[in-house]
Amino acid sequence: MSAVKKDIRSLSPDHLKQYLLDLGEPAFRVRQIEEWVWRRSCKDFSEMSNIPKDLREKLEDAFSIHQIIVDDLQRSTDGTIKNGVKLHDGRVVESVLIPTDKRITACISSQVGCSLDCHFCATANLPRMRNLNAEEIYDQVVTIKQQAEHYFQRPLTNIVYMGMGEPLLNYANVLKSIDKITADEGLNMAARRITVSTVGIAKMMKKFADDNPRCNLALSLHSARNEVRETIMPITKSNPIELLREALLYWYQKTEKKVTFEYVIWKGINDAPEDIKALVKLCQQVPSKVNIIEYNPIGDERFKMADKAVIDNYINALGEIGVVAKVRQSRGQDIDAACGQLANKNAAS
Repeated sequence: MSAVKKDIRSLSPDHLKQYLLDLGEPAFRVRQIEEWVWRRSCKDFSEMSNIPKDLREKLEDAFSIHQIIVDDLQRSTDGTIKNGVKLHDGRVVESVLIPTDKRITACISSQVGCSLDCHFCATANLPRMRNLNAEEIYDQVVTIKQQAEHYFQRPLTNIVYMGMGEPLLNYANVLKSIDKITADEGLNMAARRITVSTVGIAKMMKKFADDNPRCNLALSLHSARNEVRETIMPITKSNPIELLREALLYWYQKTEKKVTFEYVIWKGINDAPEDIKALVKLCQQVPSKVNIIEYNPIGDERFKMADKAVIDNYINALGEIGVVAKVRQSRGQDIDAACGQLANKNAAS
């Protein structure tokens, strides 16, 4: 069986330049090829009309352009679109287009499966099979951008790395995808429209701050008490609240951007007065805002959305210290496209 050819987009500009120079081609071909494969999302070398035919044939022989395929498209009654995305090796991930009155958001995946075992998340039931390459992440965004224009006649406005997987455990590819999404030869989107969500890996959050890709950071928190958070997010044992607080302060010092705490409130888990006090204390220490997320059931009876009165108590307590807290309504629940529900039910094994 012949080996799978490398995707030309996996080459750095320097490596592509050297390859072309070895063929006796001028360096400006790099810019032309990069524009075709990134900005124009070219699917075949034959489409590169300003590249000489003999060079196109050499590129075809040496490389490929791996395309994702939307293998399963589901539309929710609220307009949300969930894509079952087949990768070149047959693996499947999911991405979601989320429309609201003011924006259209792409929620994209960074890994096939996940290794972090957050008990309330459907993706955690899948083994982590591999990281997505930067071009596979990028292509999810391109697909949703095209869907936004086709189905809603509106542009894609926001991107969240909140789909399947932990973005900071696929750091290099996530960073490269952000670079290409924001680049002139890519989608030319503003970095401030991009949010990377993490369950909280302190050392990688600091590295993210050092590299400062100018986008936003969200922390999937759900409790500011170690003893509670450990029971639902095992990563807390190696990354306790104290380490996360230090990393978030470092993030703010480096980027001057507030973190967004993502927070689901469950009955009998984090709905006590001491849970509210712990979150208030953390928000007093870390410049932040809070998104209270409606819980989306995954079939685990341990997790039930807290009473509205408890949610109001959280919002009021945070408001008293000047922290913006908003309840984020879930979308796409009827097609299992809401936060925490991405589970690849039709995935290739």
